[in-house]
Amino acid sequence: MTRPEPVSVRELNAYIKSLIDSDGYLGSVAVRGELSNYKVYPSGHHYFTLKDAESSVRCVMFRSAASKLRFRPESGMGVIVYGRVSVYPRDGAYQLYCEAILPEGSGALQLAYEQLREKLAKEGLFDREHKKPIPRYPERIAVVTSSAGAAVHDIIRVLRRRWPLAKVILLPVRVQGEEAPPEIAAAIRWASEHRIADTLITGRGGGSIEDLWAFNDERVARAIYDCEIPVISAVGHEPDVTIADFVADLRAATPSNAAELAAPDVNELLQAIDSARSRLDRAVLKKVGAGRESLDALASRRVLVSATGFIEQRRLRLDALKTRLEGTLGFVERLKSRLEAASARLNGAADASLAARKNEYVRLAAKLDALSPLKVLSRGYAIALDAEGRAVKDARGVAVGERLTVKLNSGALGCRVEESYGEQ
Repeated sequence: MTRPEPVSVRELNAYIKSLIDSDGYLGSVAVRGELSNYKVYPSGHHYFTLKDAESSVRCVMFRSAASKLRFRPESGMGVIVYGRVSVYPRDGAYQLYCEAILPEGSGALQLAYEQLREKLAKEGLFDREHKKPIPRYPERIAVVTSSAGAAVHDIIRVLRRRWPLAKVILLPVRVQGEEAPPEIAAAIRWASEHRIADTLITGRGGGSIEDLWAFNDERVARAIYDCEIPVISAVGHEPDVTIADFVADLRAATPSNAAELAAPDVNELLQAIDSARSRLDRAVLKKVGAGRESLDALASRRVLVSATGFIEQRRLRLDALKTRLEGTLGFVERLKSRLEAASARLNGAADASLAARKNEYVRLAAKLDALSPLKVLSRGYAIALDAEGRAVKDARGVAVGERLTVKLNSGALGCRVEESYGEQ
């Protein structure tokens, strides 16, 4: 009998790996089981065992895939794991390389929402004693939302109508997608650090739980909690309640309602001034009239004729008081005129400011395009991106089996790392 040619252990493992990797069924599987020995390492990779009553399989989820998890996996949790089966050549053991994990039963998003709400509630982020009062007469109002959505237009429209004295500062961010949470959190923290406003509104229009998910992100919640500026949340419509709503100092049902809660109505204030002036006029006239009647009655009494000088002195004091009160009424009238004039000026200034900001955004967009690293691609270079869209700079930061996107000047390539020449 002819004996086969000997091969190295590495060659044997590589051959077995090639057989498994070429199997169409094993290239994309969904496996139901219970999580066991679930561990997250400093590298960001997740390692665990998936088991049922009779068997178990080792599993790994690389950092890039784990960053997309919408809930916190825990040992003992029933899940469905999606991924591929392959062999780790170093020890010859086969394992399941996970691309996604979904909980059985309730949806992943709902579970993540409940987990984060319970966690932050225990830490006290929702407690009423941490809520800051909303300023009654704000001079500057910051708005953290999309510059292209309906929410910002609703907020600006209501503020112009109700309180044109306030300057509106727009901090444009994405409000949907993976990049939205860090952008929203960074904008809120920047506004707080620089104290750019008296009140801050953040939110977006309504949508599905997926559309609103950025406002259920822990980074956004902690940025709102840490913000030195009072925050009004304005996410979605009345039925929608996000984590941001629980943390904010005040929750508004809609973006328009947030603007109403952020500022008073200047017309109502002017009416209140008119009403107060009328009441003051009546009170002054009544008081002066009563005083004069009392003095006249005293002066007419013969027994007090000798007190004429005293009475005249008191009459003069009343006249002086009347003059001072009339001066106060004049000041109130001048203040009313100033408010009306300022309202007209600010309406015009707001239109000019929005136009200037639009031109500035166009200029900055052109500048960013000129400096874009993607221009380099036209000269034959390529950029390797991990699953989070970050440029790969060091082979040691990429694990064998991890998926990469290689971006070319025209199009892109999806690749999987088979070997790494950096340090293991």
